[in-house]
Amino acid sequence: MANRTRLGRGDARRNARLARLRQVVRRELAVLAVDLADDRQEVVVTDHDSRVLTRYSARCRARELDGVLRWGASVAAEHGLAGIVVACEPTGHRWRVLGEHAAALGVELVCVQPMLVNRAREAEDLTRDKSDPKDAVLSARLAVELRCYLPERPAPGWARLRPLGARRAQLLTQAGAARQQLRDLLECAWPAALRAAAKPLDSLSWRAALSVILRQVADSGDLGAVAGGPAAFARAVGAELGRWGGQRRSHRILSAVWAATGDPAGVAAQRPGGLERAGFALGDWHHALEQLTNVEQRMVATLEEFGLTGLVRTIPGLSAVGAAAILAETGDPARFDHARARVNHAGLCPRDNASGAYQGTTRISRTRPAAAARGGLTGGLGRLAPQPGPGRPLPPPHHPRGQPAVGPPSPHGACRRPAAPAVGGRHQTRALGRGDRCQPDRPPQGGDRPRCVTLG
Repeated sequence: MANRTRLGRGDARRNARLARLRQVVRRELAVLAVDLADDRQEVVVTDHDSRVLTRYSARCRARELDGVLRWGASVAAEHGLAGIVVACEPTGHRWRVLGEHAAALGVELVCVQPMLVNRAREAEDLTRDKSDPKDAVLSARLAVELRCYLPERPAPGWARLRPLGARRAQLLTQAGAARQQLRDLLECAWPAALRAAAKPLDSLSWRAALSVILRQVADSGDLGAVAGGPAAFARAVGAELGRWGGQRRSHRILSAVWAATGDPAGVAAQRPGGLERAGFALGDWHHALEQLTNVEQRMVATLEEFGLTGLVRTIPGLSAVGAAAILAETGDPARFDHARARVNHAGLCPRDNASGAYQGTTRISRTRPAAAARGGLTGGLGRLAPQPGPGRPLPPPHHPRGQPAVGPPSPHGACRRPAAPAVGGRHQTRALGRGDRCQPDRPPQGGDRPRCVTLG
């Protein structure tokens, strides 16, 4: 006897979403699909069986497609259809311009995920041929099958917050790149400067001191040419400290940086050019941090316009900037009909992996190909440590005594590094690393097999 169950919440939400899409992509309407490009737009008009009614290659910009939409409506009328619905891939900013033209004519617009179009190429004719006319037909077919979505039409405030969030992510990347470049250059040209503080790149006093020194030695690279003595150097750092947002100097760090100017360690030939470039990297870092502060202030001001600043500050561990970064990625929370939809939008929704009696490892959905989606949503929360769960059990604290800790399978089969001496009754072995090679340590003779040696 078969068991009947009621519809779950996921089924109800899916049915409601399909019903909303069917109200837009109605069966009495033709589908006008556009493959958007810079100055050449491929247009196709199909019916609800995805049969091509006509094609058109428009040599124009996306902002000039209003005439093409009127032409598509006339073609639909000639074939006895009530009108058109526009479908396209969300390509850059062009789909927004197309949406404005469609709204002005009273026509609905739906978007098709580029990932679905990519996979539909092979399902269409068992090949992976790519062309703009073919992609337009695939977009129309996916829209007819309701494998599309209604694009967000944000209010001006939300439309402003999203570009600010994108700018913040860009500045964070630039600041991190300049910081790492500065460290690399100093490790080669002046390694003593990195030993002047426990965490030099996080110290405002160290940054100000480095700015003063690199500004004076940018042309010559001679650290002995720093003007004045320790007192004059401390006064110059005090004047520079305000640019980095600091207030109090650390005399211990200043003394260590001043002493490092007499340290000859480093590649002497690379010091002049390395210090000059380090000055450029330090200036880029300061500029990126300055711009980042400005952008974050604008994001918080936009959040205050929504009246959400007081609410987000009640969430433990979440700052106003972090909340603004999350909302810049997700948009207006009201556009999600369920909390799971919002988590799925970020690619963080747990997905089951089971079939019959098999139960695989549970993973997150990762529905969005860009890692920036997950980074934007978790940007205000910091790094989260791996948590135990059905798909991530806690690792054992140690291996039982008397049993070797078996490493990952070696690509060399039986060729493994000799076991290390026993320590405390425990043997440790591991697979060959990249520096290991399977080759003879003496010329092979007869049927001898080569032995594994480690190349230093």
